[in-house]
Amino acid sequence: MIKWIIILLIVAAIASLLGFRGVAGVSAGLAKILIFIVLVGLLLLFIFGALTLSIA
Repeated sequence: MIKWIIILLIVAAIASLLGFRGVAGVSAGLAKILIFIVLVGLLLLFIFGALTLSIA
């Protein structure tokens, strides 16, 4: 999923430089959503990992 975030950010940067504001906005928005999903997933893995270590 990190690969998709990087691709979307590159597309947003190139589209912004070329003047395609709509494409840049959409790809940056999708990248923000994917970043949020990754951060939530990492947080959940950290919390449940910490819980399993404390239980064991």
